[in-house]
Amino acid sequence: MNKVIPSAAAAVADIPDGAGLAVGGFGLAGIPWFLIDALLEQGATDLTVVSNNCGVDGGGLGLLLEAHRITRVIASYVGENKEFARQYLAGELTVELTPQGTLAERMRAGGSGIGAFFTPTGVGTLVADGGLPWRYHPDGSVAIASPPKEVRTFGGKQMLLEESIVTDYALVRAAVADKAGNCVFHAAARNFNPPAAMAGRITVVEAERVVEVGELHPDEVHLPGIFVQRVVELTPEQAAHKSIEKRTTRARPNAEEIAR
Repeated sequence: MNKVIPSAAAAVADIPDGAGLAVGGFGLAGIPWFLIDALLEQGATDLTVVSNNCGVDGGGLGLLLEAHRITRVIASYVGENKEFARQYLAGELTVELTPQGTLAERMRAGGSGIGAFFTPTGVGTLVADGGLPWRYHPDGSVAIASPPKEVRTFGGKQMLLEESIVTDYALVRAAVADKAGNCVFHAAARNFNPPAAMAGRITVVEAERVVEVGELHPDEVHLPGIFVQRVVELTPEQAAHKSIEKRTTRARPNAEEIAR
């Protein structure tokens, strides 16, 4: 039951060209920084990436984008990544923009063995009717557009059919994992890491801390080890490496303001 792998490089060594990857994280919170770096070094290309967004310029999945190693992205938004937007609008990248909750559920459903599901999200829009640009020609015309989706009525409410997502691999980051792969996530990192982990046929976790089996109480576990095949333990320095997309602050109130 010991799923610990000696290094991030060893954990991603067998990811081939053309693989599909589900990658956890929300913005830059909880992304698998060191698995992404190891994959960049490993050299796999022509990748399809399923993730909430695609990193930022110079960080996270943005590094794979800048190296032109990704050919297709399924995501909910472009975010703070100018290179992502440039490649998409220049016709260098296929992008399937998907409502955020729908994307999470497509991955969770894939991991649960559910082939498809109906949701009201997107009814009456191009998400249902088709025509969203998935890929552009270099001249700006649409090369590939999204197809229409089946719409049915349940309980008097229209809903559209969304297919689940299963990927070849998943790369995620946990706050704590045991050696059997049971994982605990911290705060915003819990948003997309569990469904991404569920979607992968082979799921690799980089963990800030690895404990023995039995040290995690069952009620603490956010992701059961059945969904995890490989665990990489980060060094304390690596575990401390965390970034955010934008820092927004306000002045700390003084005692007078607090009293009011």
